[in-house]
Amino acid sequence: MEHVIECNNLTHYYGKRLIYKDLNFNVPKGRILGLLGKNGTGKTTTINILSGYLKPYSGECLIFNQPANAIDPAVRKKIGLLIEGHVQYQFMNIEQIEKFYSAFFPGQWKKEAYYELMKKLKVAPKQKINKMSNGQRSQVALGLILAQNPELLVLDDFSLGLDPGYRRLFVEYLRDYAKSENKTVFLTSHIIQDMEQLIDDCIIMDYGKILVQMPVNDLLNKIKKYRCYVSERQEVPETIDGLFHPEKNKIILEFFSFENQEDTEEILWQQKIEFKGLKSETVNLEDAFIGLTGKY
Repeated sequence: MEHVIECNNLTHYYGKRLIYKDLNFNVPKGRILGLLGKNGTGKTTTINILSGYLKPYSGECLIFNQPANAIDPAVRKKIGLLIEGHVQYQFMNIEQIEKFYSAFFPGQWKKEAYYELMKKLKVAPKQKINKMSNGQRSQVALGLILAQNPELLVLDDFSLGLDPGYRRLFVEYLRDYAKSENKTVFLTSHIIQDMEQLIDDCIIMDYGKILVQMPVNDLLNKIKKYRCYVSERQEVPETIDGLFHPEKNKIILEFFSFENQEDTEEILWQQKIEFKGLKSETVNLEDAFIGLTGKY
């Protein structure tokens, strides 16, 4: 399998604060991968390393088999990068900025992708960028990136400032575009409902490590939310191997796990937890994320 992104043993510090150690992941060609994590877990750090703006303390990050911080100009043209949706030259209108950017990508510019997105967003061709909302500006930036026709799109907080209807519209547009054109996409977003509809694979990060890296469908098929009844006097450890974030509220014990019902019961008995009525339920991606990383 061809990997567009390969990160091996990435370690990074800010001063003496460890962000993560020995981080490893790959992004196969043609896949859409979402990086999920709470604030401060290293999502932006990873984006900055991928974009070449930041050199890791140790380890390597390869994009198209080249170090991310030393990519040949010809290869860099294969990468479309969005950081926080900012657009410069806000005195221009929709048409002017498209023509301006097209000059930097001779032979690969596809203005149809840009104008199709603007049409879906109901943005007029003569509309000035400085008269737009933050959400509309972020979509102008995304449209310009799509028109670059890159092989790899790296998008940080891609739905910034968009209301729910336009978020869904863009999610559907981006997925259809990426799949029809066989693009590889690496993205982050704080709105996990969007990610569930868009991504093929996910990485869920906790502080200093990767908790999960797998296809989204596999994750949602395997992880379960469990609930059972215990006595008010029952003591429950804060951490239990195989169970994520057990939480007791009077007589109800809840937790998440990849284990099946029989193995989960065995884990509870080994912990000397007396329980009854153990039941499991399937969850969506947001619930899985909270279940794996904890509510707070």
